[in-house]
Amino acid sequence: MQEIYVRSGQREEFIDITGQVREAVKENGWENGVLTLYCTHTTAGITINEAADPSVVRDMLTFLRSAVPRDGDYRHMEGNSDAHIKSSLMGCAQQVIVDRGKLVLGTWQGIFFTEFDGPRSRKIKVQWQKAE
Repeated sequence: MQEIYVRSGQREEFIDITGQVREAVKENGWENGVLTLYCTHTTAGITINEAADPSVVRDMLTFLRSAVPRDGDYRHMEGNSDAHIKSSLMGCAQQVIVDRGKLVLGTWQGIFFTEFDGPRSRKIKVQWQKAE
């Protein structure tokens, strides 16, 4: 297992980690198999979506803020209930196929760490499973 470290700079943001994941594949010589990316934080997540047009990320954040406002009728004492809900909506894990040492992503796809309670230092667990 390996870790990827991320430092968020805002309370809510999508951080493109595709390059870091590609580098992990290259450094480890992983050729054919599946990577599991797992976020160990309850107020952050991981998603795969369009990375070519930054307005997609902006639209996703706008929707999440509207659907799950920061100041809702929440009971969690830390004041970050919206971050927990957004984290669950994004999910804590993604899997990516690796074929001949390359991530199998669509033309416009990127892998994003989604921060909802930053700024913070975070880590993502990376587990490799070699294809049989």
